[in-house]
Amino acid sequence: MSGSVNSFDEMHNADGSVRAAYSDYSTWFEEQNTALLNRKHAEAETNFRKTGITFNVYGEDEAEERLIPFDMVPRVITAQEWRKLTRGIEQRVSAINSFIHDLYHRQEIIRAGRIPERLFRNNAAWLPNMVGFTPPGGIYTHIVGIDLVRTGPDEFFVLEDNARTPSGVSYMLENRETMMAMFPELFMRVQVASVSDYPRRLAKSLAACAPKCAGDKPVVAVLTPGIYNAAYFEHAFLADQMGAELIEGSDLRVMNGRVAMRTTSGYKPVDVIYRRVDDEYLDPLTFNPDSALGIPGIMDVYRAGGVTIANAPGTGISDDKAIYSFMPEIVEFYTGEKPLLPNVETHRCADEESLKYVLDNLAELVVKEVHGSGGYGMLIGPTSSKKEIEDFRKKLVANPSNYIAQPTLALSTCPIFTKKGLTPRHVDLRPFVLVSPDKIDITPGGLTRVALEEGSLVVNSSQGGGTKDTWVLKD
Repeated sequence: MSGSVNSFDEMHNADGSVRAAYSDYSTWFEEQNTALLNRKHAEAETNFRKTGITFNVYGEDEAEERLIPFDMVPRVITAQEWRKLTRGIEQRVSAINSFIHDLYHRQEIIRAGRIPERLFRNNAAWLPNMVGFTPPGGIYTHIVGIDLVRTGPDEFFVLEDNARTPSGVSYMLENRETMMAMFPELFMRVQVASVSDYPRRLAKSLAACAPKCAGDKPVVAVLTPGIYNAAYFEHAFLADQMGAELIEGSDLRVMNGRVAMRTTSGYKPVDVIYRRVDDEYLDPLTFNPDSALGIPGIMDVYRAGGVTIANAPGTGISDDKAIYSFMPEIVEFYTGEKPLLPNVETHRCADEESLKYVLDNLAELVVKEVHGSGGYGMLIGPTSSKKEIEDFRKKLVANPSNYIAQPTLALSTCPIFTKKGLTPRHVDLRPFVLVSPDKIDITPGGLTRVALEEGSLVVNSSQGGGTKDTWVLKD
């Protein structure tokens, strides 16, 4: 879809003047030599290639590694805007954790008639194995990514929740490091909140969720499916930055009621496993018996309180887009407050009236699979051909409960750097949230994803989007 001419421009006012948030950056930019900036832009790409920051693209003839394009114009958020976002994110993440606990225990929200039981009863993301069990510290969602879009000066909406295994934090950190290396003088001029201590905060937050059997210094490890996983760079990067072990399922075994990892001096108990392996592959004795990625018996140790798994198995239920549509009710039910961050208007295709509306207006709507992610399996009506719309209509009629639909939003724009100068492109934002028993910790910034093609609204890296450094200004 062509970006709407009515999109909110985050850098410029309607008359072309620069908004206050960007004034210092804009002044600096105007002083720069264009040839130098072009050289720096090329340097940044070389740096990312050397560092090995790639991701795998699946679903093509063969998987290939790609570089996620980096744009060197920062996305700037004021301290006041960030405080408002922080309150809304804290409220939402707290409600999500309470909701997951309730679904695996008394299901009060269903008894109260606030959400229908069918939403999770036949949902693959809901794990019967978790019923009646509370993870150490009562935390299900240790690391959360909340995807936000902006449509106006004070208009932020939650596009989706990522409580299963939110990715992209390594890009947030590398984007900042790259910017500071290229333009150190810029950070002397503009006071930007730091993101570099995220790995230390992550390690501390995970350690605070260790089981009772852990010692004074809980052992934290990152469990990866291995080098062929799309996000392997991030797994290795975070383990290194946290000072944690990077492990695969084959490095672990269950011994004496604990999960132990192989070391040069024998097996050593692990207290907290930050796992980047999906639920289905976590334990071949409990889930998929063919899994070679997991640890046989880990779920028994987990349920006995011998290890913390972050995020908890079964948290993916809250990422379901049909459940997302009930988030305003969920937030109010568990916090007693109206949501500070609204949802995007959502039509549940499982409802007969909603389905009729969606089928009548397919050309104007964005339709998504309830379990989908990464920009796959969706229809963007305004950019689709008549044939694509009619093909999708058949899928929708055949399985309506598998889809939700939303209006096509006029996402805000931020400028990107091109050889012709600055030009606006649509963006979204994924702040990263750490949850422990005593606090909800939100890193000031997050991952800004940008649609690099003119007019495109699809920001996902798997669909050709890029990333930017996100600046939260200090007061």
